[in-house]
Amino acid sequence: MAMAMNVSSACFCVSGNRRSVNRVRAVASEDFAASKIKEDKVRLGGSDLEVTRLGIGAWSWGDTSYWNNFEWDDGKMKAAKAAFDSSVDCGITFFDTAEVYGSGLLFGAINSETLLGRFIDDRKLKDPEVEVAVATKYAALPWRLGRQSVLAALKESLDRLGLSSVELYQLHWPGIWGNEGYIDGLGDAVEQGLVKAVGVSNYSESRLRSAYEKLKKRGIPLASNQVNYSLIYRTPEENGVKAACDELGVTLIAYSPIAQGVLTGKYTPENPPTGPRGQIYTPEYLTKLQPLLNRIKEVGQTYSRTPTQVVLNWLVAQENVVPIPGAKNAEQAEEFAGALGWRLTGDEIDELRSLALEVKPVIGFPVEKL
Repeated sequence: MAMAMNVSSACFCVSGNRRSVNRVRAVASEDFAASKIKEDKVRLGGSDLEVTRLGIGAWSWGDTSYWNNFEWDDGKMKAAKAAFDSSVDCGITFFDTAEVYGSGLLFGAINSETLLGRFIDDRKLKDPEVEVAVATKYAALPWRLGRQSVLAALKESLDRLGLSSVELYQLHWPGIWGNEGYIDGLGDAVEQGLVKAVGVSNYSESRLRSAYEKLKKRGIPLASNQVNYSLIYRTPEENGVKAACDELGVTLIAYSPIAQGVLTGKYTPENPPTGPRGQIYTPEYLTKLQPLLNRIKEVGQTYSRTPTQVVLNWLVAQENVVPIPGAKNAEQAEEFAGALGWRLTGDEIDELRSLALEVKPVIGFPVEKL
């Protein structure tokens, strides 16, 4: 890849081979780029919490049920740690995890929270001044009832993370029952100083408005709603969630922003994803997706950007959106940083949406409709 020395892609581009003089310049540019990303933060909703415009999702860290071909080993552990360190090096310091990422909640194994906590500890040993914003989530399991269950789960998450508080605590999905108590629990967590801000995830427009109003009565802003949102999964635009977030001043955090890797262009009908993703993104689906993927690649070439950087930039351009792509290794984390510091034109944004409309979206997480 050609060496780019501007703010948006320097961190991504320094990993190639080049003469030492270029290496020095690249490192200097990387430091400058990371500094700019750190400075260019957004406030989550009406809260006081500011985070980088793009975060990192840690769903895959420690997971053996959906990611990692059903196994977790030392090599994947080192790769995940490298992803964390590279993200911080590039200026991206917002990390999203959950108690149910990995099997730690039910089976006591290492999970994403445990790993993130270790990575933070290790980093602080080398860089005591590093500041990382951690978001985690409460699982609204059927047997969990009332506001106390939220506080109890939060304290267990804090133990796994090795932290006394987190920046953002979210309800992972609406419960079958007990939702009023869950919202009360979020408010309690803020008032007890255990979290800086609170949010929800996979909430419909009506549930979002209800949660917003209930917290508002206590003088607590609803900071965010984390939902599935990408160029090929635009349900938040269609079901009123995006419009409600914009109206209420609630930040939309976009998970699966690169459609679990499908929008990177690395998968083809002849080479579909493995594991559970292969049941979603089939060869037939990937065949229909090719015209869009080809255009994404062409647009990227005009900016010297990768398809991944283009589709993440498309989301950032929607305003009031913070994408959290999942990084399994350092290279992915570095590439994500290159999605910032530049902007697609309005015509390009509209063209990509128009092409995406020709592709039928996949089925999302069913809890969105609870």
